[in-house]
Amino acid sequence: MRALSACHPHGLSWDWLKKLVVGVWAFAYGLSMHSTGQERVWLESLRPGVVRELFEFLPNMLYFAKDLELRLMAGNRAFVQRCGFSHEAELIGRTDHDIFPIEMAEKFGQDDRRVIDSGEALSNIIELFPNQLNEPEWFVTHKVPLFDRAGNVAGLCGMVQSYEGARKELQPYLDLIPVTDYLKKNFAMKTSVANLAKQAGMSERQLERRFKDAFKTTPQQYIIKLRVLEACELLANSSLPMTEIALNVGFYDQSSFSKKFTAMMGTTPLAYRRRFVKKS
Repeated sequence: MRALSACHPHGLSWDWLKKLVVGVWAFAYGLSMHSTGQERVWLESLRPGVVRELFEFLPNMLYFAKDLELRLMAGNRAFVQRCGFSHEAELIGRTDHDIFPIEMAEKFGQDDRRVIDSGEALSNIIELFPNQLNEPEWFVTHKVPLFDRAGNVAGLCGMVQSYEGARKELQPYLDLIPVTDYLKKNFAMKTSVANLAKQAGMSERQLERRFKDAFKTTPQQYIIKLRVLEACELLANSSLPMTEIALNVGFYDQSSFSKKFTAMMGTTPLAYRRRFVKKS
């Protein structure tokens, strides 16, 4: 691991990374962020980055850390390579929108904000993440807030593990793959629970119960989420009129689309589109 200088080559202070070290130790070993005494002295004496070496040896584990602006500030070798880079320095300062498809980046950002705003960890998030072939695959993600010495949230760190390393935990989701694959291809079409149950080889009651247990939502709400995420892609990367986008992703009119989009994304479709117009 390369030596750390006083300032990151991208202009980001290493003070944040020192906060990260304390946060990771607190997460890994249960130390209080407000602890005093020998453990605090010992933690502060450590060379920045030494704790992160642990994450280079965990099998099938991707590790990352972000600041309050959701910029990537650290990543283990596996995460750096999965993002398409050779060295960690190429990763620093980038956001998920710079690296991942927009629908993934939006989902990652929503979870990140929940962790930062609540100051509480999110565990066992089942989500799509690019595999080594850059194809979407199911992964388990855990996200933990990082605190500074005053007890304020300074960012978050996360661990992403392929379902191959957690197959037992993921079995309920794997059983529903025929349904989720069908919905990903046909989310814009009108469908019924009876049709989805047929895809899964279950009764309607079984499907609704198992889907709710696995995804903490109903099949109908899952479809709406897929439609909204596809709308995010079209709003950001096309000039299609709102009405056309609404119809293309499966909503019956612009009003319904706007209500569902705002409820899920916390902003209107027009305001969302303007964000990307300003960036371009």
